[in-house]
Amino acid sequence: MGTPTEHISRMGNIVDRNGTAVIETEPIGSIPRPVELLTAMADHAAGRIGDDDLAAAQDRAVADTIRRLEEIGSPVVTDGEQSKPSFATYPLTGLDQLAPDGAVIPFADGHHRQLPRLTGGPLRYGVHADRYLRAALQHATVPVKQAVIAPSALSLLYPADGIDGYPRETFLDDLTAAAETDIRGCLEAGAHRVQLDFTEARLSLKLDPSGGLLEHFIEINNRVLERFTPAEQARIGVHTCPGGDQDSTHSLDVDYKALLPVLLRLKVGAFYVQLASEPEPDTVLSVLADHLPAQARIFVGVTDPIDPQVETPEQVRDRVLTAARHLPVDRLGTCDDCGFSPFADDTSTSRETAFAKIRARVEGTALAAAALGV
Repeated sequence: MGTPTEHISRMGNIVDRNGTAVIETEPIGSIPRPVELLTAMADHAAGRIGDDDLAAAQDRAVADTIRRLEEIGSPVVTDGEQSKPSFATYPLTGLDQLAPDGAVIPFADGHHRQLPRLTGGPLRYGVHADRYLRAALQHATVPVKQAVIAPSALSLLYPADGIDGYPRETFLDDLTAAAETDIRGCLEAGAHRVQLDFTEARLSLKLDPSGGLLEHFIEINNRVLERFTPAEQARIGVHTCPGGDQDSTHSLDVDYKALLPVLLRLKVGAFYVQLASEPEPDTVLSVLADHLPAQARIFVGVTDPIDPQVETPEQVRDRVLTAARHLPVDRLGTCDDCGFSPFADDTSTSRETAFAKIRARVEGTALAAAALGV
């Protein structure tokens, strides 16, 4: 089956040959790296190859990722995060004043990830995401979205006992400015949308069931988002999921109903919501419908990156039709539940499986659009 779209408008809206809007579908971000890139990363870490050789391998991986997404018919693509060390830590590349013993993120299977700890200020981003976007735009012929880490995640770098000479409020001012620059740079470079990765949202309710930590995260993120105009906010989205790393999650057991009404207060135009792996999708969709912000679009997850079974287009179609019973079709989109390899060393899902799932999402979304007559 070919691409479900015939044309991409100048504004990036997905339309058919008659100019009628169809159900939008977008990837979340990361795609498993090809073997060549994984080998180059290991060789670079061991000192066997230099920076230029690694950069060349990364560029080839980006070009291949975008080519394959376009061949599948994806109307919006990403670079697959082929050059990022992880979705969370790319801004810290090359920075000093960091210690390795920061916040720990435990996963259900027993493994964990650990953030670094800031040891001094001021906080500055070592790398901004527009670097990845500009490289991707060199290879793409369709709109490109860019994922950035939510400032709330990087707020976890600041230690609980503070930093001498660098008060927390000053740190938050610096973080706000750096995050704004990260997002604005992507908008100005031509991103279709800029997606804040906010995986710590659901985790926060596990760490603090009272919701206080979640409220703090929302406040930090809106502190940044309020610096953008309504037109700019319309091009910004936020992704939530229970984490996805090495085929495990960190907060799937947390009740979604406690998160979503608070999450939907973020000042963005799109929400990317993990749903395919939820045991009670109708319950989640009811909450989304009840709290749907004016003008926002909800992208529901219709493929589960952790499940090794590749969804069929018909399964995806049925998931979209279920969502359409709750949400207005003109405010509905589809996505994958999560990135397929948010950390560069995660090889739990193969590259071929990821592309097969994405194909099912694209084709299944088109089937649903046809069934709904849009």
